[in-house]
Amino acid sequence: MQLLFPSLPLPPHTFLPTFTAFYGCHLPFLITPIVLFYLMVVLVVVMLLLLLSVHQWRHPKDKPLPPGSMGWAYIGETLKLYKENPNSFFANRQKRYGDIFKSHILGCPCVMISSPDAAKIVLVTKAHLFKPTYPPSKEKMIGPEAIFFHQGPYHSRLKKLVQASFLPSAIRGSVSEIEQIVLKFLPAWENTTLNTLQEMKRYAFDVAMISAFGHKQDKEINGIKQLYQCLEKGYNSMPLDLPGTPFNKAMKARKLLNETLRRLIKERRENEKQGGGGGLLGVLLGDQNQKVDQLSDSQIADNVIGVIFAAHDTTASVLTWLLKYLHDNGNLLEAVTREQEGVRREIIEANRRLMWDDTRHMPLTTRVIQETLRTASILSFTFREAVEDVEFEGYYIPKGWKVLPLFRTIHHCADFFPKPEKFDPSRFEVPPKPNTFMPFGNGVHSCPGSELAKLEMLVLLHHLTTKYRWQVVGDEDGIQYGPFPVPKKGLPVRVTPRNI
Repeated sequence: MQLLFPSLPLPPHTFLPTFTAFYGCHLPFLITPIVLFYLMVVLVVVMLLLLLSVHQWRHPKDKPLPPGSMGWAYIGETLKLYKENPNSFFANRQKRYGDIFKSHILGCPCVMISSPDAAKIVLVTKAHLFKPTYPPSKEKMIGPEAIFFHQGPYHSRLKKLVQASFLPSAIRGSVSEIEQIVLKFLPAWENTTLNTLQEMKRYAFDVAMISAFGHKQDKEINGIKQLYQCLEKGYNSMPLDLPGTPFNKAMKARKLLNETLRRLIKERRENEKQGGGGGLLGVLLGDQNQKVDQLSDSQIADNVIGVIFAAHDTTASVLTWLLKYLHDNGNLLEAVTREQEGVRREIIEANRRLMWDDTRHMPLTTRVIQETLRTASILSFTFREAVEDVEFEGYYIPKGWKVLPLFRTIHHCADFFPKPEKFDPSRFEVPPKPNTFMPFGNGVHSCPGSELAKLEMLVLLHHLTTKYRWQVVGDEDGIQYGPFPVPKKGLPVRVTPRNI
């Protein structure tokens, strides 16, 4: 606990023996003026924290806060969250308090919601009352002008631009490029034991680069890749901006990345008189041609970096689970393989490459992806913040409190998905009930790149299932968080060519 909260005093049962052992005498003989001064300072700090907590949690008497526990002063229930499996942490409280309950985690008073109707209110119906919120370190690293951190007209404008670069009409021409990336990776995996998560990150990153910058191979692209990889290493580290720390190195890389993107933006403007080239960058630069309320270079850079972040880790985590679930369900793997072999025969008979329309005729594989998204629930919850005092489902949510729609809890509710622990793609033969399946979020802040993510999964599975088999190495089972839930050790597998 001292490492997490170095400013907190040790509990009394720890403090007294330690003090005695260190000084070689008992505490009463060491009450000097300086010791008394420090004890008074600690007491004042504790009293201020308690007063802050009381002020933070006060509410009108006729409007109760949701039920739940706020834990210890200042610390809240953060230690319990880290100590327990996050699934158990939320599930136990839902069982005890209901679908809406309060807690205090990560330094913030929070309200957790685990019913579809309540989630819809927060994310869709009254989204203007609950703004997206992120830790300051994350916002600083991605860039404060990125779409994720805004509401209102600026967000609406960016959402239209970002969506324009990820519509089916925009990404259908990317099938060939994504396929080439797959065909580049697969031979390197043959007869090799690999870390699935790391390989999927490499694959998803290359696809993200195409979606961000288009098909042009600018001279700056390699530099952007290296800087981004350095940035990623510090993204989930402790936000200590001290020399030599991962966060400090990441922030230096972020500064260089911004300078590199500005040079690329300048080159694209000069070389592309009719637009910005391709990808999201092309769309954002094309918007510049309106000559009215232009996006600044920093706004363009922050949103390009943000899209790479959004398109990278999450997709890689889902792909890792896909291989895990197919490996563990042999009959299902064979059924998916037969479907993909049928598509493959049509491609060979027509003497052509994989096309967009082919990916629209993979119903079983698509259901497997949907069930993976539900079961794995990579996005376990999302953070919102009440922008004003809100009366919600008969409870009171004070301004500034965080509100967490619990996607994983909803996805694993037996009322909506019978036998939720079972991996069963057939459940998606009929559409799920509204607001019960939200792997990409919901409302104005839902992920605009969902179609691209599904496309890169389908293209990879097409070639992987028809040409290869994979075997999990080791017998370790379980989940690790870093930050998204993935199989332990990144799912080590050995890939071998199929005997066709």
